[in-house]
Amino acid sequence: MTLMEHLYELRHRMFLAVLAIFIGSALGFIWFSVGIPAWHIRPLGEILIEPYCAVPPTRRVTFNGTGTCTLLATTPFSTLQLRLTAAVMAGAVLSCPLWLYQLWAYVGPALYSKEKKFALSFTGIGAALFAGGMVLAYLVIPEALKVLLGFGGQYVDAALDPQGYYKFLIGMMLIFGVSLELPLLLVMLNFAGVVKGAKLAKARRYAFFGLIVFAGIAVPGNDPVSMSVLAVTLCVLYECAVQVSKAHDRRKRKVAAASYAELPDDVASSLEPGGPDSDGSPADGLGTVEHIDAPAPVDQAEPIPAAVNPVISVDDGRGDTTQSGDGWADVT
Repeated sequence: MTLMEHLYELRHRMFLAVLAIFIGSALGFIWFSVGIPAWHIRPLGEILIEPYCAVPPTRRVTFNGTGTCTLLATTPFSTLQLRLTAAVMAGAVLSCPLWLYQLWAYVGPALYSKEKKFALSFTGIGAALFAGGMVLAYLVIPEALKVLLGFGGQYVDAALDPQGYYKFLIGMMLIFGVSLELPLLLVMLNFAGVVKGAKLAKARRYAFFGLIVFAGIAVPGNDPVSMSVLAVTLCVLYECAVQVSKAHDRRKRKVAAASYAELPDDVASSLEPGGPDSDGSPADGLGTVEHIDAPAPVDQAEPIPAAVNPVISVDDGRGDTTQSGDGWADVT
C-alpha cells in the first residue's frame, strides 16, 4: 500500500472507532437512569454514587428529607455534565471490543505470525490488568472517602458536588488502571531482550521504594488507605514480573543450549570461549573453561652425541672420491 492508501485506511478505521464510542455513549446516557431489573443491572448513576453512599450518614448531608444519598448540584449545568461524563466513560468501556478491533485491523496486517501472537497476548493481559485496576479502585474509594471526610470530625459534614466527586472517582480509577500496566511493561521489555530478570531482581529494593513514592504522588486523594493499597499491589505485581522474566531467561538459555548442541563440528557457535551471558551467569556449560592442573616437572634429558658422517669411497675412473655429510670431495 502507498502512503496515501495507509492514510485513507487510518481515517476509515478511526471513523469506525469514534462511531462505536458514540453509540456506546448514547447507550450509557440512557443507562445512567434506567436499569434492567430482569438482568440484575442497576442504573449507572446508582453504581457510580455507591462509593459516596458508603460513607456513614453522620459524615454527609441529605437534602430531600428521606435520607436518600444524593450529590449537591451547585450550578445549572452540573447534572448535565455529570450525566455526559458518565455516558462517555461508559461508552468507551462498552464499545472497547469494537474500537480495539479497528486498531488491530489497521496494525495487524503489518505483523508477522509470531508478533501477532505476542501482540494479542499482551493486549489481552493489559486489558485485564487495566480493568482489574479500575475495579480495585472502585472497592478502595469508599474507605478513602471515609478517611478523607472524617478529618473534619463532628464540625464538618460533607455535601459533594457532582463535578468534584466524579473528577475524584474517575481520577482514582484511571490511576489504578494505568499503574497496574507497569509490570506488564517490564515483562515486554524482557521479552524484547532489553532487560534481564536477574537485573530486575537485583534492583528489587530500589524498585519497591520508587513504587511506594509513586503511589504517594499519583493517588488523587493522598489518603493512606488508597496509597497503601496501590503501593502493595504494585510491589506484588513487580515481583510477579521478576519471576516471569527469570523463567523466560532460563527458557531462552535452554533453547540456545539445544541449538548449539546440534551444530555440525565444522561450524562455530556464537558464544565466546568462557564468555558469560548478558546477565552475568555462565552459559550453562557452553564455552566455559575448566581448571587444568599444571604439568608435572620433567627430568633434564642427557645430551645426544654428535653423529659421525659416513664416508663412502667411490671409484669413478678419475681417482678416489669420498662422499661425506658435507658433500662430495676428490681425494688424490
